[in-house]
This record gives sequence, structure tokens and C-alpha cells, in this order.
Amino acid sequence: MDKRFPIPPFTMETALQKVQAAEDAWNTKDPERVSMAYTIDTEWRNRTDFINGREEVKAFLKRKWEKELDYRLKKELWGFRENRMAVRFEYEWHDAAGQWYRSYGNEMWEFDENGYMQKRFASINDLAINEADRKLR
Repeated sequence: MDKRFPIPPFTMETALQKVQAAEDAWNTKDPERVSMAYTIDTEWRNRTDFINGREEVKAFLKRKWEKELDYRLKKELWGFRENRMAVRFEYEWHDAAGQWYRSYGNEMWEFDENGYMQKRFASINDLAINEADRKLR
């Protein structure tokens, strides 16, 4: 398997690079591109969804971005150790009816030795907002 740099163990610099790479990829809203950062057998908990494997990740992301329109994400590193990271995030999106939301929460990430994410556990809350109250553009 190819390496996906940066690889663990992380330093402050490489942890920040990994978080920025994730933010950049997710903002493409391209399930194929995003899924390539995860191991073939990746394990996720996203809200109440339990997702196993890269193919399920792709299907999940496709459904997500069909619902969450004009999605825009910001991630922030909160901590790291060896091959694990804690990340805070917020993103804004609107539904088909035009209602805007800010979704925010925390993720726990674990990477394999090649730099692919093997575990992602996300806790997420949604807040309905007015379009004028958006922070992310």
C-alpha cells in the first residue's frame, strides 16, 4: 500500500498538515477523493450511523452531499498523540427548502502506519441559522 503523507507519529507541523488536507478534501464534496484518505476497512461512527469500509464511506458521502447543499467546512486541530488526533469542526449547509444550518462537533481519528485513517468517530450537532448569520463562505 502506498503511503499517504504525512504519516505517524505526528508532530505539530504534520498534524496540522493532516487536518488541512482533510478540510481541503471534504470541501471538494467528492466522495471518491475523500474516501481515498481512509483504509479499505475503515471504521466510522458518524452521529448514529456506523460505517464500515471505504465503499460504505463513498455511499454515505454521496447521500450526505445530496442533502447538505452548498456545504462549507472548517476543521481545527485540538490535540494529537502518535497516530491519533482530536479535531473540532463546523460546517454550514442548507437543505432543499433553503433552511441553513451550522453543524459542529468533534472527531477522533486514528491512522495506520501508512497515514490512512482507520477510525473516525464523530459527534455532531446541528443548529438552524439564518443565511445572514453564516460565518463560512
